[in-house]
Amino acid sequence: MPAFKTVRGMRDFLPRDAERMRHVEQVSRELAQLYGYEEVITPVVESYDLLAAKAGEEIRERMYAFKDLGGRKVALRPEFTASVARLMATKLRNKPKPMRLFSVGSLYRYDEPQYGRFREFWQANYELFGSDKPEADAEILMLTNDLLTRLGLRNYRFKIGHMGILRGIMGQEGLGEEQQNRIMQLLDKKRWEEALTVARSADASQNCLTTLKKVFETKGKDAFQVLKRAEESVQEYEKSVAAVENLREILELTRESGVKLEVMIEAGFARGLEYYTGMVFEPYVPEIEMALSGGGRYDKLIELFGGEPIPAVGVAQGVDRIVLAMKKQRGPPKIAKEKVVVIPVDEEYVAKAMELSSILRNAELSVEVEVMRRAVSKALSDADRRAVAYAVIVGPEELKEGKVVLRDMKKREQRVVEIKNLCEEILGSFR
Repeated sequence: MPAFKTVRGMRDFLPRDAERMRHVEQVSRELAQLYGYEEVITPVVESYDLLAAKAGEEIRERMYAFKDLGGRKVALRPEFTASVARLMATKLRNKPKPMRLFSVGSLYRYDEPQYGRFREFWQANYELFGSDKPEADAEILMLTNDLLTRLGLRNYRFKIGHMGILRGIMGQEGLGEEQQNRIMQLLDKKRWEEALTVARSADASQNCLTTLKKVFETKGKDAFQVLKRAEESVQEYEKSVAAVENLREILELTRESGVKLEVMIEAGFARGLEYYTGMVFEPYVPEIEMALSGGGRYDKLIELFGGEPIPAVGVAQGVDRIVLAMKKQRGPPKIAKEKVVVIPVDEEYVAKAMELSSILRNAELSVEVEVMRRAVSKALSDADRRAVAYAVIVGPEELKEGKVVLRDMKKREQRVVEIKNLCEEILGSFR
């Protein structure tokens, strides 16, 4: 028989890594509930035309696209926003606004596998529909900050820009949407000189090229000082000035709400997806050179899919990358509950051991029963190897008095406790 391996770019998650992934997913879901985001589940397979509509050329080229048995061209979803936008344009079109939606799951892109980038990856997605006001953008920033804080990440910084700054310049200069998108894709890859070359070949004026170059160079950690410089650079472009002002409002709201964001403002920052129209952002930690998540405003996507014009802003949290950052910083919060193992001294006490395990699980404890019928010493050795916190040893002498032996595996101490007090004895030690 051949030794089968995973398909290139796909991964198996062994228990500890699966536990970390599910922990980030669970915290993301709990946060969605706290902020009023309702969960939706969309198909992994969607119409190719839907997914390709505004994904960006790079993503279109990397989609897992194929014809199904009915001859329809379909693809595995490369991101969530198109699917959620389809819902808003159809089944949710008449629902009252604002509407907050959450989704989580696996996505697929035919990228070259490397550290932090795989062909199957996971995201937790938050979308806020119906508001074009800066407070909606501020909420998405605050939510992302809240998630990273709850997961115990440190020293992260938000890179923030506004698509309207660049679009305002290029639109006023008469550059077509296709040319603008090409420039945005190059900027997303930090290929500034190539972006200027594309603008030059599109007959952009010298003033346009000079302004774009200034915008590319306008960046820094002092948010409001950078925005002042950006506004001075684009003063001849009305829509760009408005975009700078919009970003200033968003950041002022965030600051006044008491949230302290560490930011790097980049006036020439662009993301690869073509549907963004306003603020865009990505958080980073120093330990890994890649965005942990990314998001921004997209006010025209719902209309593209046949719905009413509905403004929207959202963020996709990179579950895989957040887990990588947590591992690099070596300081993730405790993920699993402390484990307890119940060990019967021989087969006569297996049923009692299983009864006690049910009682402990009803108290929300994570419990395993010794099912290998090993001697107590070997069962304890195995429990120690797997970092179990407590062992409950069920034997005849103690049971006659309604008691069991409770062993603290870390301290290597044990005592006899009454069964009626067992849950409280264990839970009390965790507090």
